[in-house]
Amino acid sequence: MLRGSARLGRRTKLLTKHLRSGDVAIIEHSHLDRISAEEIIAAGACAVLNCKPSVSDRYPNMGPLLLTQAGIALIDVPDDSLFSVLRDGEEVEVRGGEVRRGGKLLVRGRELSAAELRAQTTARSEAIGDALERFAFNTIEHMREERELLGGQLALPLFATDFRDHPALVVVRGAGYLDDLRALRPFIRDIHPVIVAVDGAADGVLEAGLRPHMIVGDMDSAADRALRCGAELVVHAYRDGRAPGRERLERLGVAHSVVPAPGTSQDVAMLIAAEKGASLIVSVGSQLNLVEFLDRDRAGASSTFLTRLRIGDILVDAKGVSRLHRPQPSNNLLLVVVGVGLLAIAIVIWTTPGLHDVAQLVWLKIRTLFGIG
Repeated sequence: MLRGSARLGRRTKLLTKHLRSGDVAIIEHSHLDRISAEEIIAAGACAVLNCKPSVSDRYPNMGPLLLTQAGIALIDVPDDSLFSVLRDGEEVEVRGGEVRRGGKLLVRGRELSAAELRAQTTARSEAIGDALERFAFNTIEHMREERELLGGQLALPLFATDFRDHPALVVVRGAGYLDDLRALRPFIRDIHPVIVAVDGAADGVLEAGLRPHMIVGDMDSAADRALRCGAELVVHAYRDGRAPGRERLERLGVAHSVVPAPGTSQDVAMLIAAEKGASLIVSVGSQLNLVEFLDRDRAGASSTFLTRLRIGDILVDAKGVSRLHRPQPSNNLLLVVVGVGLLAIAIVIWTTPGLHDVAQLVWLKIRTLFGIG
């Protein structure tokens, strides 16, 4: 039996910011994806109670399997009643598929095992052709509906952030993005790119010891600290001009601009960098291949796929940059090396009688030549 404090959140990406080791996460997340699972694992939750089906019936999403392989109990419960009967922080007990509070049964669900999930993943892999067909259809729909986004017709205001002829780093809260940021430290130190964080990725940028120059998104998952860090804030609004994130920024009293656009905030961030003249766009945490696009299992992934095609040859992935970039030695390091070398030479001369006499003779010649008393 597992015991832990209940942490409730209908949006997994927001809940993971408050999870602590040993907590029981109560979520409402259909077709749990890899990124969300990795964040739950990193937070140290002991169990996950999902009020939606964790496993996709269309594509072998990897989130559930990752959780169970990490030793985290995953239970699918039949409805969202836990959100009304539990308060955040209450202790709950989980045994098998049963969830209790103080010994009283609250709900009975079904615990998913690693063996079962592995078998389902193998079986659904055979149906990947259907997922590809849906993805392709969705992509065509985006091409029809989002011509201004993909055809260079996006109206952008003037920004304080200068992209012209500078490389840009667009950071998305994706799988392994913090590892990619750490691997890119030499590149960031040597090249000084413009750092653009997409919504909640701003917290990760600050955690990595960096500061974003611009934050783009609907501003629902970035912490107040990130929004007040001095970065230029760009609210991604709906095409009709509605911008729910603007209200939060007005309450915080921070300056911002609004960009109405279709697609995702990630798309808008990349297109801002491209349209404003970035010489190179390095993508951190974004979907890299078709499997990752399908694992996200959402319509916006098609828009992101098309955006990458539109930007073309100035877009590279963080993993490629970290492998190709050769760090340059810093000035401080060079000074240390030179200083150590001179000190070693001085010690050798001072402790060797013959060299000591030669050094004194050379010093005498220098004093005579320059008239030093």
